Amino acid sequence: MEKIRVVIVDDHPFFREGLQRVLTSEGDLVVIGEAADGEEAALRAEELQPDVMLMDVNLPVMNGLQATRVIKDSWPEINIVILTAYDDEEQVYHAVRAGASAYHPKDVDPRELVKTIREVNSGGYVLGGTVLSEQELGQWLLEKFRQFGGEVLPKFLSPLSGREMEILRLVVAGMSNKEIAYHLGISHQTVKNHITAILSKLGVADRTQAAVYALRRGWVPLHSGSEDESPPVGG
Repeated sequence: MEKIRVVIVDDHPFFREGLQRVLTSEGDLVVIGEAADGEEAALRAEELQPDVMLMDVNLPVMNGLQATRVIKDSWPEINIVILTAYDDEEQVYHAVRAGASAYHPKDVDPRELVKTIREVNSGGYVLGGTVLSEQELGQWLLEKFRQFGGEVLPKFLSPLSGREMEILRLVVAGMSNKEIAYHLGISHQTVKNHITAILSKLGVADRTQAAVYALRRGWVPLHSGSEDESPPVGG
């Protein structure tokens, strides 16, 4: 049986040692490396190409969420589990936007953490002890975006045109195709054509996946969709 290769990222050697003891007692897990800060974590990701990284948030040099975004941007196949002393709902949201597949407080039961590592290695997501599918995660992320918002991260460039990005932001805001058409003063068919182009360019299957794709890359600003604006008059 091929083992799940894990890297532990935490600035406390004692915590790393304890995690390593827990994980190496499992026959299907192997710890292949450690890092003490976010910058070192990115180096280990490049060097070792692990299956899963256990990532603290409060790290020196580069924090865990910044390191997660850097790693997922370059090596999207690496699954990241956030471990933190700060179990805050908004921080969970920002961790998922950064690319994390799971989030646990540091006092998580070791057996639950082991189950999470196996789950994310199989393509699942774990939030609040609940296993989510990709579609369920997408719905959760959209709901939290509307609650917490998020800032634009301009270093992530979009392949979409200006109009396509405008439409995608309205999709994230929860508008239907008909509502988007009215809001922008264009035809319903034109909106459908733009949506088709967006899905094709992003390589996703539906509107929800496109919205999640944009959210996790920081393309969508706070108060996206300009809901307070009046729709244009005329065709």
